[in-house]
Amino acid sequence: MMDGDIVTIEEVAKYLRVSEHTVYNWAQKGEIPAVKIGSVWRFRRVDIERWIDNRFSAPPPKSDAIHIETIISPGRVMFLNYPNKRDALSALAENLALAPQVRDRQELTAEVLKREDLMSTAIGEGIAIPHVRLASVTDLIVSVGISRTDISDFHALDDKPVRLLFMIAAAYNQHTYYLQALSFFSRRLKNKCLRDGLLSAETPQQAYNLLTE
Repeated sequence: MMDGDIVTIEEVAKYLRVSEHTVYNWAQKGEIPAVKIGSVWRFRRVDIERWIDNRFSAPPPKSDAIHIETIISPGRVMFLNYPNKRDALSALAENLALAPQVRDRQELTAEVLKREDLMSTAIGEGIAIPHVRLASVTDLIVSVGISRTDISDFHALDDKPVRLLFMIAAAYNQHTYYLQALSFFSRRLKNKCLRDGLLSAETPQQAYNLLTE
């Protein structure tokens, strides 16, 4: 939570689980309520909380563009070391549930696992894109898992073990945006150089930089 009535870019970024650069850009463009004092941006906590309610309750964007830096942050990139998909998915859901857009951690985890039981979300080339739409999620959000070990029980069509997981959670009314995000990551991850770079990343920040370049 943010402490005090006046908060900094760092505090807002931590609260929203996005990068400080993203918050700075929003402030520069007038997309988030902020006041510039000298060369420093400051934010009122009450304005940020009202902005969150309005933004996350808004209908999904009509544009086909996916602005990846608004749905992923370094804090939602994590390294995994589980040999089975249930443990890997549960850990990634726990990470995703830390975002303020997720209001029910238990429901998110349960629905992700239920969706996986119905049909594997592995799309081949070592990639899985688990995804859910829930009323308890206020806006589309993504968490990225980079597995240090093969996860062999995803039963991908190409029989390759999964090493990269992109978990997408969206609001129930975001059907179009949700499909756009699924398509975006499916296309983006066809790039072998990107996949290899993510697997070789030593820190979440390095992986985040690769994804947002």
